[in-house]
Amino acid sequence: MEPTYLPGTQIEIVNEMERGKIKHVLFDFDGTISLMREGWQRIMEPVCTEMICGDTEVTQAIKDEVDVMIDETTGIQTIFQMQRLQEMVRDHGLVPEDQVLSPVEYKKVYNDRLMEPVRARLAQLKSGEKTIEDFTVHGALRFLEVIAKQDVAMYVFSGTDRDDVRNEAAQLGVASYFEEIWGALPCAEGYSKEKIIREIIAEHHLEGPQVLAIGDGPVELRNVKEAGGIALGIASDEVQGQGWDASKRQRLLRAGADILIPDFLEADTLVQYLFPE
Repeated sequence: MEPTYLPGTQIEIVNEMERGKIKHVLFDFDGTISLMREGWQRIMEPVCTEMICGDTEVTQAIKDEVDVMIDETTGIQTIFQMQRLQEMVRDHGLVPEDQVLSPVEYKKVYNDRLMEPVRARLAQLKSGEKTIEDFTVHGALRFLEVIAKQDVAMYVFSGTDRDDVRNEAAQLGVASYFEEIWGALPCAEGYSKEKIIREIIAEHHLEGPQVLAIGDGPVELRNVKEAGGIALGIASDEVQGQGWDASKRQRLLRAGADILIPDFLEADTLVQYLFPE
């Protein structure tokens, strides 16, 4: 079936939903607002394959299996991805049991590698070599500015460690837009996107269409749909910072996205659609 777009735009309307009631907006961070961690999948994949294979040569089948795991778990806390990795290591049996690491240890290996490009990008930003626009999805700053003028409370809920998300949001100049910035905690069970959505709905006595979740991963979209809310998927090419990523679009369609956009370049039109007069 051919996609349906708002006339003259790239704003894809997948499901008609009750609009104009949104009071609380939850944003994923990486790949939705920030590009600081662009390429994290290319770092996680070799970490996983190395841990699974040990001294054995990596096969294409194992690479494919890891890619599926990463694709399916985009948006959840890293520690849960590392729990999946530990299961995969044991399932394949290529590494002696006494060399199998804990999820926390796997996460450290991954984070140590990931933070190398992140620190380099933060340094480029601080030196003026790069700008905030270089490290945010195109139009995201304008979208935050426009939607903040609506009568809404905005939050970040990310699978990245909380202190890192808060630091990167501050460096990108967007922290002030949000009433709260949530991220992964040392105790994995203490935080999840599903838990945040449930608590916000209960605390503020909300109906489903009063909650909007915006993200590039299936987790946040599924969670908000299960709660009866509105799911806005960002299927952006993170290398370019704009334009469609076809594989992301398919993943977000499967997760139940009501609206799909490649980026926020049509921010004003999008806000007008979400908040009709």
